[in-house]
Amino acid sequence: MIDAQALRAVCLEQNGAGEEFPFPSSPDLSVFKVCGKIFALTDLTSETLSVSLKCDPELAPQLRAAHPEIVPGYHLNKRHWNTVALTGALPDQLVREMIEDSYDLVVAGLPRAQRLLLDRARPRRS
Repeated sequence: MIDAQALRAVCLEQNGAGEEFPFPSSPDLSVFKVCGKIFALTDLTSETLSVSLKCDPELAPQLRAAHPEIVPGYHLNKRHWNTVALTGALPDQLVREMIEDSYDLVVAGLPRAQRLLLDRARPRRS
């Protein structure tokens, strides 16, 4: 089961990702960004851990229909965001893939120059 520490680690292992706490009214809300754009939001201190992730608008309703733990994004554009309850019911691999997909969607929307900088900064795997 993905806990708060693992969730933070998965988000921060994305190339160029950083964590911020930009909301004074919600000081515990972790916002994970790449090049200034949000790809994940979560309160890592919450008793019921969940994460909001960007999602392809065609895939979002399919995920919601297949998994009761996935609902339309809380206080976000419901067409493009899902909120995922991390209760242990979803396979860890699915959660990781949703985080990576959210990151990839945000990166795809970046200007070409920023995408190229991220590609150059990506560590090479051997």
